Amino acid sequence: MILTLAILLFVNAAWNFIVWPQFFKRVNRDERARDASGKPTPFLIVHAVLIGISLLIAVVSVVVGIVALAGA
Repeated sequence: MILTLAILLFVNAAWNFIVWPQFFKRVNRDERARDASGKPTPFLIVHAVLIGISLLIAVVSVVVGIVALAGA
């Protein structure tokens, strides 16, 4: 059971590391990402925070997965 949960955590982390950076590239290129003077808009800031949180969750998933495997 622990092995299955650890694998699920690793899959979650991989998914987050694959998907979110690509999404950020698209958000960053979006016309709503910056105002006329080139400053980041709330659109970009909110997405950057959400993506950052998702990547943090991915890191935590890897760490917990490793701890679970080490303890099994």
